[in-house]
Amino acid sequence: MTVERVAITPQAAELLRSLRDSHAQPLMFHQSGGCCDGSAPMCFTQGTFMTGHQDVHLGDLEYGATEVAPVWISREQFAYWSHTHITIDVVPGRGAGFSIEGPTGNRFIIRSRIFTEEETAELSTYAAP
Repeated sequence: MTVERVAITPQAAELLRSLRDSHAQPLMFHQSGGCCDGSAPMCFTQGTFMTGHQDVHLGDLEYGATEVAPVWISREQFAYWSHTHITIDVVPGRGAGFSIEGPTGNRFIIRSRIFTEEETAELSTYAAP
């Protein structure tokens, strides 16, 4: 069993493919820690949002493009979310101010669940991200 920390719904993957096509660049997510846009998954073209040592790579989303979309979270936020599985979904509404789905009339959201005891045990065998 391989425990994934992040996943994407089919509807969110469809929007992500559309954004990939319209921007003609690989995409990425960074899980916001609050402030202006609340706690929203922010979508950027890769290289627009710079990650660093203060960020944790949660995983890569396969969404039907030629490349994956990496998902990052700040190390401080990861301390709060480390016990949860995150699924990126989409709903109608105004997107986050800096996230590229804003003009589409949709917004990415997260759905989360607590890892099971089995998943937590498996995650504890891996080095911390």
